[in-house]
Amino acid sequence: MEELEFSNRIDLTELHQGINTIKQEISKVIVGQKHMVNLLLTALLCEGHVLIEGVPGVAKTVTAKLLAKTLAIDYQRIQFTPDLMPSDVLGTSIFDLKKSEFEFKKGPIFSNLILIDEINRAPAKTQAALFEVMEEQQVTIDGTKYNLASPYFVVATQNPVDQEGTYRLPEAQLDRFLFKITVDYPNLTDEIEIINREHQATQPKLDFVSESISKEQILAYQQLAKQVIVEPNLIKYIADIVVSTRSNSFLYLGASPRASIALLKASKAFAAINGRDFVTPEDIKQIAVPVLQHRVIVTPEREMEGITAAQIINDSIQSTEIPS
Repeated sequence: MEELEFSNRIDLTELHQGINTIKQEISKVIVGQKHMVNLLLTALLCEGHVLIEGVPGVAKTVTAKLLAKTLAIDYQRIQFTPDLMPSDVLGTSIFDLKKSEFEFKKGPIFSNLILIDEINRAPAKTQAALFEVMEEQQVTIDGTKYNLASPYFVVATQNPVDQEGTYRLPEAQLDRFLFKITVDYPNLTDEIEIINREHQATQPKLDFVSESISKEQILAYQQLAKQVIVEPNLIKYIADIVVSTRSNSFLYLGASPRASIALLKASKAFAAINGRDFVTPEDIKQIAVPVLQHRVIVTPEREMEGITAAQIINDSIQSTEIPS
Protein backbone atom coordinates (compact mmCIF):
# COMPACT_ATOMS: atom_id res chain seq x y z
CA MET A 1 0.00 0.00 0.00
CA GLU A 2 1.38 3.39 -0.97
CA GLU A 3 2.29 5.58 2.02
CA LEU A 4 0.53 8.90 2.19
CA GLU A 5 2.62 12.04 2.59
CA PHE A 6 1.34 15.17 4.23
CA SER A 7 2.86 18.62 3.81
CA ASN A 8 2.14 21.83 5.67
CA ARG A 9 -0.10 24.36 3.97
CA ILE A 10 1.81 27.09 5.79
CA ASP A 11 5.61 27.18 5.40
CA LEU A 12 6.89 26.84 8.96
CA THR A 13 10.41 25.77 8.02
CA GLU A 14 12.16 28.97 9.12
CA LEU A 15 10.07 29.21 12.30
CA HIS A 16 10.85 25.60 13.26
CA GLN A 17 14.56 26.08 12.58
CA GLY A 18 14.63 29.34 14.55
CA ILE A 19 12.90 27.80 17.56
CA ASN A 20 15.26 24.79 17.48
CA THR A 21 18.23 27.17 17.39
CA ILE A 22 16.99 28.91 20.54
CA LYS A 23 16.47 25.53 22.25
CA GLN A 24 20.00 24.43 21.33
CA GLU A 25 21.50 27.65 22.69
CA ILE A 26 19.60 27.38 25.99
CA SER A 27 20.50 23.67 26.35
CA LYS A 28 24.18 24.64 26.41
CA VAL A 29 23.51 25.78 29.98
CA ILE A 30 20.15 24.38 31.13
CA VAL A 31 19.92 20.64 31.77
CA GLY A 32 16.47 19.14 31.26
CA GLN A 33 13.49 21.47 31.88
CA LYS A 34 12.43 20.97 28.24
CA HIS A 35 8.76 21.50 29.09
CA MET A 36 9.48 24.89 30.65
CA VAL A 37 11.52 25.99 27.62
CA ASN A 38 8.81 24.80 25.22
CA LEU A 39 6.16 26.73 27.12
CA LEU A 40 8.28 29.90 27.24
CA LEU A 41 8.73 29.77 23.47
CA THR A 42 5.04 29.02 22.96
CA ALA A 43 4.12 32.09 25.01
CA LEU A 44 6.58 34.23 23.06
CA LEU A 45 4.97 33.16 19.76
CA CYS A 46 1.40 33.88 20.86
CA GLU A 47 2.26 37.15 22.63
CA GLY A 48 1.46 35.87 26.10
CA HIS A 49 3.11 36.31 29.49
CA VAL A 50 4.49 33.62 31.78
CA LEU A 51 4.59 33.07 35.54
CA ILE A 52 7.22 30.52 36.60
CA GLU A 53 6.79 29.00 40.05
CA GLY A 54 9.39 26.84 41.74
CA VAL A 55 11.67 26.57 44.75
CA PRO A 56 14.94 28.55 44.70
CA GLY A 57 17.70 27.09 42.57
CA VAL A 58 15.75 25.33 39.81
CA ALA A 59 16.93 27.76 37.09
CA LYS A 60 13.80 29.92 36.77
CA THR A 61 15.64 33.22 36.50
CA VAL A 62 18.63 31.81 34.62
CA THR A 63 16.40 30.32 31.91
CA ALA A 64 14.63 33.66 31.36
CA LYS A 65 17.99 35.46 31.14
CA LEU A 66 19.32 32.89 28.68
CA LEU A 67 16.21 33.27 26.51
CA ALA A 68 16.71 37.04 26.47
CA LYS A 69 20.37 36.54 25.47
CA THR A 70 19.37 34.46 22.41
CA LEU A 71 17.02 37.18 21.13
CA ALA A 72 18.10 40.48 19.56
CA ILE A 73 15.65 42.51 21.62
CA ASP A 74 15.73 44.94 24.55
CA TYR A 75 15.77 43.25 27.96
CA GLN A 76 15.22 44.51 31.49
CA ARG A 77 15.15 42.76 34.86
CA ILE A 78 13.09 44.13 37.75
CA GLN A 79 13.67 42.73 41.24
CA PHE A 80 10.38 43.11 43.14
CA THR A 81 10.74 44.09 46.80
CA PRO A 82 8.25 45.17 49.51
CA ASP A 83 9.25 48.85 49.15
CA LEU A 84 9.03 48.97 45.33
CA MET A 85 6.69 51.69 44.09
CA PRO A 86 4.65 51.75 40.83
CA SER A 87 6.78 54.65 39.56
CA ASP A 88 9.89 52.46 39.97
CA VAL A 89 8.37 50.10 37.40
CA LEU A 90 6.41 52.34 35.05
CA GLY A 91 8.40 55.56 35.21
CA THR A 92 7.64 59.04 36.49
CA SER A 93 7.26 62.65 35.36
CA ILE A 94 10.23 64.87 36.20
CA PHE A 95 10.08 68.67 36.11
CA ASP A 96 12.62 70.05 33.67
CA LEU A 97 13.78 73.46 34.96
CA LYS A 98 15.28 74.46 31.62
CA LYS A 99 12.07 73.79 29.67
CA SER A 100 9.75 74.66 32.59
CA GLU A 101 7.67 71.55 31.87
CA PHE A 102 7.29 67.98 33.07
CA GLU A 103 9.12 65.27 31.15
CA PHE A 104 8.23 61.58 31.42
CA LYS A 105 11.15 59.30 32.25
CA LYS A 106 10.31 55.76 31.18
CA GLY A 107 10.72 52.96 33.70
CA PRO A 108 12.21 49.48 33.12
CA ILE A 109 8.83 48.12 32.00
CA PHE A 110 9.50 49.85 28.65
CA SER A 111 11.40 47.01 27.02
CA ASN A 112 10.71 43.95 24.87
CA LEU A 113 11.40 41.18 27.37
CA ILE A 114 10.93 41.97 31.07
CA LEU A 115 11.98 39.57 33.80
CA ILE A 116 10.13 40.29 37.05
CA ASP A 117 11.95 38.39 39.76
CA GLU A 118 9.90 37.31 42.80
CA ILE A 119 6.76 39.13 41.69
CA ASN A 120 4.91 38.23 44.89
CA ARG A 121 7.32 40.29 47.04
CA ALA A 122 5.84 43.62 45.94
CA PRO A 123 2.64 44.98 47.54
CA ALA A 124 -0.74 45.09 45.76
CA LYS A 125 -0.29 48.72 44.65
CA THR A 126 2.84 47.87 42.65
CA GLN A 127 1.36 44.65 41.28
CA ALA A 128 -1.71 46.61 40.10
CA ALA A 129 0.60 48.84 38.07
CA LEU A 130 1.15 45.85 35.77
CA PHE A 131 -2.54 45.34 34.93
CA GLU A 132 -2.78 47.77 32.03
CA VAL A 133 0.66 47.17 30.57
CA MET A 134 0.32 43.38 30.49
CA GLU A 135 -3.19 43.40 29.03
CA GLU A 136 -3.09 46.36 26.64
CA GLN A 137 0.66 46.87 26.05
CA GLN A 138 0.38 50.50 27.08
CA VAL A 139 0.95 52.70 30.12
CA THR A 140 -1.16 55.71 31.13
CA ILE A 141 0.66 58.33 33.20
CA ASP A 142 -0.94 61.68 34.11
CA GLY A 143 -3.60 61.14 31.46
CA THR A 144 -1.08 60.45 28.68
CA LYS A 145 -0.96 57.06 26.99
CA TYR A 146 2.41 55.52 26.10
CA ASN A 147 2.46 52.48 23.81
CA LEU A 148 5.09 49.80 24.23
CA ALA A 149 6.98 48.30 21.30
CA SER A 150 6.46 44.75 20.05
CA PRO A 151 7.38 42.07 20.79
CA TYR A 152 6.36 42.46 24.42
CA PHE A 153 6.93 39.56 26.80
CA VAL A 154 6.77 39.48 30.61
CA VAL A 155 8.34 36.56 32.48
CA ALA A 156 7.73 36.58 36.24
CA THR A 157 9.04 34.21 38.89
CA GLN A 158 7.83 33.34 42.35
CA ASN A 159 8.77 30.97 45.16
CA PRO A 160 5.82 28.89 46.48
CA VAL A 161 7.53 27.94 49.74
CA ASP A 162 8.75 31.19 51.31
CA GLN A 163 5.63 33.06 52.48
CA GLU A 164 7.24 35.62 54.81
CA GLY A 165 7.34 39.08 53.24
CA THR A 166 5.25 38.04 50.23
CA TYR A 167 1.88 39.16 48.90
CA ARG A 168 -0.62 36.87 47.23
CA LEU A 169 -1.16 37.73 43.55
CA PRO A 170 -4.77 38.83 42.96
CA GLU A 171 -6.87 36.79 40.54
CA ALA A 172 -6.97 39.71 38.07
CA GLN A 173 -3.15 39.69 37.99
CA LEU A 174 -2.90 35.91 37.59
CA ASP A 175 -5.43 35.98 34.75
CA ARG A 176 -3.07 38.18 32.71
CA PHE A 177 -0.51 35.39 32.53
CA LEU A 178 -0.95 32.99 29.64
CA PHE A 179 0.88 30.21 31.51
CA LYS A 180 1.74 29.35 35.06
CA ILE A 181 4.66 26.95 34.77
CA THR A 182 5.44 24.80 37.79
CA VAL A 183 9.11 23.80 37.82
CA ASP A 184 10.05 20.61 39.66
CA TYR A 185 13.39 19.34 40.91
CA PRO A 186 15.62 17.65 38.30
CA ASN A 187 15.96 13.86 38.34
CA LEU A 188 19.16 12.16 39.49
CA THR A 189 20.70 11.93 36.02
CA ASP A 190 20.08 15.62 35.32
CA GLU A 191 21.37 16.54 38.79
CA ILE A 192 24.67 14.79 38.11
CA GLU A 193 24.96 16.53 34.73
CA ILE A 194 24.28 19.93 36.38
CA ILE A 195 27.05 19.33 38.92
CA ASN A 196 29.50 18.15 36.25
CA ARG A 197 28.85 21.18 34.05
CA GLU A 198 29.38 23.53 37.00
CA HIS A 199 32.56 21.69 37.95
CA GLN A 200 33.98 22.02 34.42
CA ALA A 201 32.76 25.57 33.71
CA THR A 202 35.47 28.14 33.02
CA GLN A 203 33.30 31.14 32.14
CA PRO A 204 29.96 32.71 33.19
CA LYS A 205 26.82 30.83 32.06
CA LEU A 206 25.55 33.64 29.83
CA ASP A 207 28.79 33.58 27.81
CA PHE A 208 27.90 30.12 26.46
CA VAL A 209 24.82 31.48 24.68
CA SER A 210 24.85 33.67 21.57
CA GLU A 211 22.25 35.92 19.99
CA SER A 212 20.47 33.98 17.25
CA ILE A 213 17.02 35.45 16.45
CA SER A 214 16.23 39.04 15.44
CA LYS A 215 13.26 41.15 16.49
CA GLU A 216 11.89 41.04 12.95
CA GLN A 217 12.04 37.25 12.93
CA ILE A 218 10.10 37.03 16.19
CA LEU A 219 7.36 39.29 14.83
CA ALA A 220 7.20 37.20 11.65
CA TYR A 221 6.98 33.97 13.68
CA GLN A 222 4.12 35.45 15.72
CA GLN A 223 2.16 36.17 12.54
CA LEU A 224 2.76 32.65 11.26
CA ALA A 225 1.55 31.13 14.53
CA LYS A 226 -1.74 32.98 14.17
CA GLN A 227 -2.34 31.23 10.84
CA VAL A 228 -2.16 27.69 12.27
CA ILE A 229 -5.35 25.77 11.47
CA VAL A 230 -7.80 24.72 14.20
CA GLU A 231 -10.68 22.47 13.15
CA PRO A 232 -14.19 23.30 14.49
CA ASN A 233 -14.32 20.07 16.52
CA LEU A 234 -11.14 21.12 18.35
CA ILE A 235 -12.59 24.55 19.12
CA LYS A 236 -15.51 22.69 20.74
CA TYR A 237 -12.99 20.49 22.59
CA ILE A 238 -11.33 23.61 24.04
CA ALA A 239 -14.73 24.98 25.07
CA ASP A 240 -15.72 21.65 26.64
CA ILE A 241 -12.58 21.59 28.79
CA VAL A 242 -12.99 25.18 29.99
CA VAL A 243 -16.75 24.95 30.60
CA SER A 244 -16.24 21.73 32.61
CA THR A 245 -14.21 23.72 35.19
CA ARG A 246 -17.27 25.87 35.95
CA SER A 247 -19.41 22.94 37.04
CA ASN A 248 -16.68 21.01 38.85
CA SER A 249 -17.65 20.52 42.50
CA PHE A 250 -13.98 20.57 43.50
CA LEU A 251 -13.55 24.12 42.19
CA TYR A 252 -14.88 27.25 43.88
CA LEU A 253 -14.16 29.33 40.77
CA GLY A 254 -13.98 28.04 37.19
CA ALA A 255 -12.10 29.46 34.21
CA SER A 256 -13.43 32.43 32.23
CA PRO A 257 -13.72 32.87 28.43
CA ARG A 258 -10.29 34.50 28.55
CA ALA A 259 -8.97 31.03 29.40
CA SER A 260 -10.65 29.60 26.28
CA ILE A 261 -8.99 32.24 24.11
CA ALA A 262 -5.63 31.61 25.82
CA LEU A 263 -5.97 27.87 25.22
CA LEU A 264 -6.74 28.48 21.55
CA LYS A 265 -3.80 30.84 20.98
CA ALA A 266 -1.37 28.69 22.93
CA SER A 267 -2.37 25.47 21.14
CA LYS A 268 -1.71 27.14 17.77
CA ALA A 269 1.73 28.36 18.85
CA PHE A 270 2.53 24.98 20.45
CA ALA A 271 1.71 23.24 17.17
CA ALA A 272 3.88 25.74 15.27
CA ILE A 273 7.00 25.18 17.38
CA ASN A 274 6.54 21.47 16.74
CA GLY A 275 6.57 22.13 12.99
CA ARG A 276 2.87 21.62 12.29
CA ASP A 277 0.38 24.03 10.74
CA PHE A 278 -2.58 22.35 12.44
CA VAL A 279 -3.59 21.74 16.06
CA THR A 280 -4.14 18.24 17.45
CA PRO A 281 -6.01 17.19 20.64
CA GLU A 282 -2.63 16.28 22.13
CA ASP A 283 -1.43 19.90 21.73
CA ILE A 284 -4.43 21.09 23.73
CA LYS A 285 -3.92 18.45 26.42
CA GLN A 286 -0.20 19.33 26.71
CA ILE A 287 -0.86 22.99 27.52
CA ALA A 288 -4.22 22.83 29.32
CA VAL A 289 -2.79 22.65 32.85
CA PRO A 290 -0.33 25.59 32.45
CA VAL A 291 -3.13 27.67 30.89
CA LEU A 292 -5.84 26.82 33.45
CA GLN A 293 -4.26 26.00 36.81
CA HIS A 294 -3.87 29.64 37.89
CA ARG A 295 -7.30 30.69 36.59
CA VAL A 296 -9.34 28.42 38.87
CA ILE A 297 -9.73 28.28 42.65
CA VAL A 298 -9.90 24.97 44.52
CA THR A 299 -12.57 24.71 47.22
CA PRO A 300 -11.17 25.02 50.77
CA GLU A 301 -12.22 21.46 51.60
CA ARG A 302 -10.30 19.94 48.69
CA GLU A 303 -7.33 22.24 49.28
CA MET A 304 -7.10 20.96 52.86
CA GLU A 305 -7.03 17.43 51.47
CA GLY A 306 -3.98 18.37 49.42
CA ILE A 307 -5.73 18.28 46.05
CA THR A 308 -4.25 20.76 43.59
CA ALA A 309 -5.77 22.66 40.69
CA ALA A 310 -3.48 20.76 38.29
CA GLN A 311 -4.84 17.40 39.49
CA ILE A 312 -8.45 18.56 39.09
CA ILE A 313 -7.80 19.92 35.59
CA ASN A 314 -6.07 16.70 34.54
CA ASP A 315 -9.05 14.69 35.77
CA SER A 316 -11.36 17.03 33.88
CA ILE A 317 -9.36 16.56 30.67
CA GLN A 318 -9.46 12.79 31.04
CA SER A 319 -13.24 12.86 31.38
CA THR A 320 -13.73 15.17 28.37
CA GLU A 321 -14.41 13.31 25.15
CA ILE A 322 -11.62 13.69 22.55
CA PRO A 323 -13.01 14.62 19.15
CA SER A 324 -12.42 12.07 16.40
